[in-house]
Amino acid sequence: MKKLPFERPREHYEENIFSIDERICELIQKRKELSGNNPGFPPIEYIQGWAQKYGLYEDLLNALFGTLRADEQFRPQVEPSVFQRYIPVLKSVVKGHSLYSVTFIRQYENASVVNFNIDWDEAEDSLGDHHHFWELYINEDYHCTMEFGGGSGEHLNNNFIVSPRLPDDVSGLQLIFRESEEPFSGQTTGVEIVIDLD
Repeated sequence: MKKLPFERPREHYEENIFSIDERICELIQKRKELSGNNPGFPPIEYIQGWAQKYGLYEDLLNALFGTLRADEQFRPQVEPSVFQRYIPVLKSVVKGHSLYSVTFIRQYENASVVNFNIDWDEAEDSLGDHHHFWELYINEDYHCTMEFGGGSGEHLNNNFIVSPRLPDDVSGLQLIFRESEEPFSGQTTGVEIVIDLD
């Protein structure tokens, strides 16, 4: 999903707190290392205790730890540029009352875009059953970000930016789509769609 550019406030910065801010950055890095970059979320009693002990608002701590939990969403996103070609895929998987398909991959000079579709019969399922978030995993060599998703009626479409760019011969690769109830949560619903590329 495309992010709005961050606009830094241009007012005052209290230089006397520079060493504290640097220490905060150091502690965030240490926290990522110790948790394997999967920190979860502190229990409510911890949040309440820290808020009382340090004179902070609970909502501030909830926002802080919520942001730290989802730091992957702040990774710089590759913007595909210089379109080169389409790679037809035309692969599908039926699961329950739904058809999951990858119709094509768009190749750019610096990235690839994977087109993932979900179709179903409205009489059998409701949109609510499909209105979740999807993540694409290929392997450790590739970073995948959902560019956008949307749809109507009995169809949803998601495009994923893959970087670095996939090879023109994608045979042997496996596209693994995992469903989650909220983005960047790391908590999947258990629905996984695997598309094997020939």
